[in-house]
Amino acid sequence: MSPAPFPPIEPPGSSALWEGYLRAGLQAAETAPGDVGEVVGVGGRLDPASLLAAYRHGIFPMGLGEGGTPPMGWWCPRWRGVLEPGTVHVSRSLRRSLRRFTVTVDEDFAGVLAACADPDRDGFWITDAIRGAYTELHALGWAHSVEVRDDDGALVGGLYGVAIGGLFAGESMFHHVTDASKAALVGLDRLVGADGDPRRIIDVQWRTPHLGTLGVVEVHRREYLTRLEHALQAPALDLAAMVRGSR
Repeated sequence: MSPAPFPPIEPPGSSALWEGYLRAGLQAAETAPGDVGEVVGVGGRLDPASLLAAYRHGIFPMGLGEGGTPPMGWWCPRWRGVLEPGTVHVSRSLRRSLRRFTVTVDEDFAGVLAACADPDRDGFWITDAIRGAYTELHALGWAHSVEVRDDDGALVGGLYGVAIGGLFAGESMFHHVTDASKAALVGLDRLVGADGDPRRIIDVQWRTPHLGTLGVVEVHRREYLTRLEHALQAPALDLAAMVRGSR
């Protein structure tokens, strides 16, 4: 797979109808009860322009059927999991584990995506349609992978997501050995927080107990969307070049 271009390539614009649909869904979610307000749209397409428009509105796709199958749901959780760049919690044991790993960016997007999409994983939701859509986003320079390798160079963990301005929207992570997915998040945190720009955010969708141990916090949808507006104004980071330059 060819390296992701930088700066990313803007695809042909999404339709005003689609963006209006997303905005209407967000407005309706504010008055919806409980978890009903998590899904702000159903259907739609997974072309690059539609995906980027969704992320710029604080929305991400995940199928509503079993295993992520159709219909496609467009989600904006009432409570969003966010990691403030530069604030990841590194325990003593994790610090020791980090010495065993090497972290890279965009060297094996296909490998990371395939590992995250393993159908034997609990909570499997990454379908072939999702894989194809994010592979296309990667080719345009918007989707990125963080790889974690052991001393033998084997891919043992990683994550992938979408970077727009100062937003990194994490989609999925995996590990084959203990602490490898944590190492990916630590590596991402250090890269995104390197310039100290307070507008930047790392979005992890939902705060789980596991992610909470790493410093992920919950913010209400309204706060997230306000912060997103500022994050999108921050300059994009060439994450892969930053890693190469640090070696």
